[in-house]
Formats: sequence, C-alpha cells, structure tokens
Amino acid sequence: MKNNKNRFSDNISIRNKKASFNYILIEKLEVGIVLQGSEIKSIREGKVSLQEAHCIVIRGELFVRSMNIAIYKESSIYNHEPTRERKLLLSKKEIERFRAKSEEKGLTIIPTKLYVIKRGIAKMEIALAQGKKLHDKRESMKKKDHDRELKQIKLI
Repeated sequence: MKNNKNRFSDNISIRNKKASFNYILIEKLEVGIVLQGSEIKSIREGKVSLQEAHCIVIRGELFVRSMNIAIYKESSIYNHEPTRERKLLLSKKEIERFRAKSEEKGLTIIPTKLYVIKRGIAKMEIALAQGKKLHDKRESMKKKDHDRELKQIKLI
C-alpha cells in the first residue's frame, strides 16, 4: 500500500460559490458537523459539493440536506451514503432563533463554506439567506463585470 501524504491538503476550504449569487446573505454562523470517518477523509481530499445543500430543523435539531460528500475509495464496506442528512452542532437557543427567523420572514438557511481546522475537526459556515430576484442577479453580474474591468485597468 502506498503512503500518500500529499493527497490530503492541510488547508481545506470548500465554498458554495452560487450562494452569494442566488441569495442575499443576512447573518452567518459557524457550526460543527457530525461526520463519519470516511466522510472526513473525502472532505480532506476536497471531494464535496455544497451547491444543492440546504438546512432544515427537525425536532429542535438542525440538519444539512443534499450535501454531496463523495465516497472514499480506500474505505471498505463501511463507507458512507454520499447525500445523507448530517447533523449540525449548535446551541438550542441559536437553532430556535434561526428557525423562527426562517419561518417568520420566509428566509432559508444555507451552508456557505465547509472547512477543516487543526486536529481534523470539520466546521461549516451557515447563513440565513433571502432569495434574490432576477433583477438583483443582473445587478450582481454588472457589479462583478465592472470590478473586473477596474482591476484590469489597474494592472495595465
């Protein structure tokens, strides 16, 4: 068996790039996430997709749904299901506050970033978000193009 130390990166940070384009992010919060052993190894390889993921409250606990963590090749028959619900770790008070805001104002809770800190602990950044309308997305695209043009002018 090969000893590949370089296949696991030390600085893992997976972002949901479409989150800031599709949503107006109102409030962000860092939470822990409950994972299995093969899931954390896949995350350390960078094989995660947050594009379709969203968070829901079930019986006073917060879960993330539709987050795809690829199957770890080196694992045996005890591998994980790629899109299972994963529990998020935060206090009851914070869960209730996020639940109340999401139900009252029609907001949603989405994951924006997943990263691994020292000692192999995975953390997730979630945000309370409001969906953007089509004209808001157009304005975001115009602003992004304008910033890109300004940056090119400064480099020349």
